[in-house]
Amino acid sequence: MNAYLDNAATTFPIPECVPQAMYEFMTTCGANVGRGSYASAFDIEGEVLETREGLASLFGAPDARDIAFTRNVTESLNLLIKGLLHDGDHVIVSSMEHNAVMRPLVQLGSCGVSFSRCPCDETGMLDVDALVECLRPNTRAVVMLHASNVTGTVMPVAKVGEFCRAHGLTFILDAAQTAGVVPIDMGLMGVDAVAFTGHKGLLGPQGIGGVAVTEELAHRIEPLVVGGTGSVSDRETIPSFMPDRLEAGTPNLPGIVGLHAALGWHAAQEKGAVLRHELGLTQRFLDGLGPLERTGCVRVCGRNDVGERVGVVSLATPGRDEAEVATLLDELYHISVRVGLHCAPSAHKTIGTFPTGTVRFSFGFFNTEEDVDWALVALRELLERG
Repeated sequence: MNAYLDNAATTFPIPECVPQAMYEFMTTCGANVGRGSYASAFDIEGEVLETREGLASLFGAPDARDIAFTRNVTESLNLLIKGLLHDGDHVIVSSMEHNAVMRPLVQLGSCGVSFSRCPCDETGMLDVDALVECLRPNTRAVVMLHASNVTGTVMPVAKVGEFCRAHGLTFILDAAQTAGVVPIDMGLMGVDAVAFTGHKGLLGPQGIGGVAVTEELAHRIEPLVVGGTGSVSDRETIPSFMPDRLEAGTPNLPGIVGLHAALGWHAAQEKGAVLRHELGLTQRFLDGLGPLERTGCVRVCGRNDVGERVGVVSLATPGRDEAEVATLLDELYHISVRVGLHCAPSAHKTIGTFPTGTVRFSFGFFNTEEDVDWALVALRELLERG
């Protein structure tokens, strides 16, 4: 039996309609957007617009033009962080952030940008009351993940949004682990920008992501990349309108077509079905870990229930090297998991698993109860026998 349990990194498998749509586009069309005045170019332009419309609806963005495509959530965060912040600016982050947030901020330190980490508890939950203690006169934004890729903990985004509105701060949300799974409404949550990727909860292909950004914020962001957009080609200045302001060059149309198909697949499912399924598997896994926890063979890093979490479970294995456990799960049981620090050293320092890291199991929509049970059998055999 094989069990792929690394969906927090890249979801696999994905709906069959996604690669089929990409193959059909690449073998029957091949046109570009804004660069051709013929039928196939107009057709693909319409599909790109539909993809923007679907994403705008998914994130509660005001308009389809508020969606700009990138390669992935890392590029999206770089675009937002580097485009917004300047010398003397201060930012608040959580202590659970991924390096996709932290490395751009650390890099900007040489340009006079500073940040404060708002503390989180041992489950990875943000201490909302501590936000005010991080506030400075020059604080300009809060940049925060929606859910941790280490503990699966879902942050209290609406409360953070209230804080940002009360203090006139820009709120940038990293939705790498939640887009397509956990509901997001920018207006209701007080979010100014959502950074997302296609290859996780959205069940799309790798190499496509984007931002959903308010029009007001879009005009305050300096684009990360500039060049041809297929619009206002008589000028050498950057277009002032979205999405052209934040997009340049030939877009990843196969990726957008795949994402379009994935959004169609999501729309055909019962509302909330993906999250319910993933949390059902997560609860089954957590329940099965109980005996191993009681004997001290494992420590669940995060909540022991599925309240305020996604389908990510990280385990510390006291007395056993986590890397060895992950390797044996693959070699002996054909179970694919991730091991290490998961590109989030600050998160591991917060939950006490730095520098060894954890063995991470992450469940997706196409996993089954049999996958969960097989993973539990494998863990028991590996850890109880020593």
